Amino acid sequence: MDIRLRVSICEQRLYLLAEGRTVACYPVSTGKNGAGEMMGSGGTPCGLHRIRVKIGAGMPLNTVFVGRRPTGEIFTPELARRFPERDWILTRILWLSGLEPGRNRYGDRDTLRRFIYIHGCPAGAPLGIPLSHGCIRMDNAAVAALFESVRVGDKVLIE
Repeated sequence: MDIRLRVSICEQRLYLLAEGRTVACYPVSTGKNGAGEMMGSGGTPCGLHRIRVKIGAGMPLNTVFVGRRPTGEIFTPELARRFPERDWILTRILWLSGLEPGRNRYGDRDTLRRFIYIHGCPAGAPLGIPLSHGCIRMDNAAVAALFESVRVGDKVLIE
């Protein structure tokens, strides 16, 4: 099993791997509710996943996405003040799909149907502590760089 990304919920870090060696490490923010695979749990699903879809190639940093589509907006603090209820998904999206039936795939535990992504977040949003609704949040420049380093189908281990 050739794992390309490893996400440590405990460490709040994402590791980019090449031939089993760490080539980059990024602080992240995973689910505020800890680990969890159930629909509606707000937890980050554990286990083996793959990158199902890459979204946002060529878009500017801070591009705002809603429903996985760019809105035409670029995130600014003023935009955040106008829409305080939004869960900001910025810059790039790596949409994950679980590979373990009964754990993170199918039924009410399906990572893909839960819309779990690795994505950018607003500058200044805390990283290194769990605060998301289940996704894996990253710095915008970091997620843009990561996006260029991975392919659809690459394996992601979340533990």
